[in-house]
Amino acid sequence: MKILRNCRKEVIKKLIPRILFTIIIGGVAISMVTPFIWMLSASMKLPLDVMKLPIDWIPDYFYPDNYKKVWNIGDIAARDYHFALAYLNSIKIAVINLVGSVLTSTMAGYAFAKIKFRGSNVLFLFYLATMMIPSQITLIPKFVMFNNMGLTGTHLTLILPGLITITGTFLMRQYFMQIPDELRESARVDGANEYVIWARIMVPIAKPSMASLAMVVFLWNWNSYLEPLVFLSDWRLYTIPIALTNFIEESVTEYNLVMAAAASALIPAFLVFLFGQKFLVKGLVNGAVKG
Repeated sequence: MKILRNCRKEVIKKLIPRILFTIIIGGVAISMVTPFIWMLSASMKLPLDVMKLPIDWIPDYFYPDNYKKVWNIGDIAARDYHFALAYLNSIKIAVINLVGSVLTSTMAGYAFAKIKFRGSNVLFLFYLATMMIPSQITLIPKFVMFNNMGLTGTHLTLILPGLITITGTFLMRQYFMQIPDELRESARVDGANEYVIWARIMVPIAKPSMASLAMVVFLWNWNSYLEPLVFLSDWRLYTIPIALTNFIEESVTEYNLVMAAAASALIPAFLVFLFGQKFLVKGLVNGAVKG
């Protein structure tokens, strides 16, 4: 009997922390998901029902015309919000920066990890030190520089700075440092140069980290607000975060349209995370194992 009691006590001691941890995590998850549920619910409501209390989580009447107004489908919208154009602009900028950033980060990460030259560690240290500079501080210098170059008011002001990411270089360097040098030495014995080693050996091995970096870069650019706000003035060049402000007017704000636009803007980010989350976790873990 004493043995059974002791076993029960041990089981209870182990179960209680797990149950409490599960409850806490469940509460945090619910608190994070609730705003998205409200957003989807509000996107299907009439304007007067959005702010009604208590909240009707399931609308009495679903009003899908909100999405038609946002995307300017048919003649039911009071005006054209140019949301589809902003959608295409965001996709263009995010994809270009994704490709460019992954390419440059992979090349720079490989160089810092495997190609030893005098002062490489010091150079990498200074390179990382630039991460301590808040991006807001560089906005005015970048604006002046782009203005002098005649690039102000173009998408190049968002694309050029995004082609190189310090965080991406750091992640790829950490990943390449885990790869045994014997692979590189064997390839050099077979006559391969550095580019061939990078392209045919290192890149295929580093695909998980490259995929996780691509996800992060895409989401950074998709959600970027401050830079487009500063550098873009033409509505034809607006990205999604700036285009959302078109639904906020001086006299009245139709929050049902705002929520419908926000829900539409979440689709690419949700799909990217849904299909790439395993690469994100694997890539970030592998990139942080060895320093």
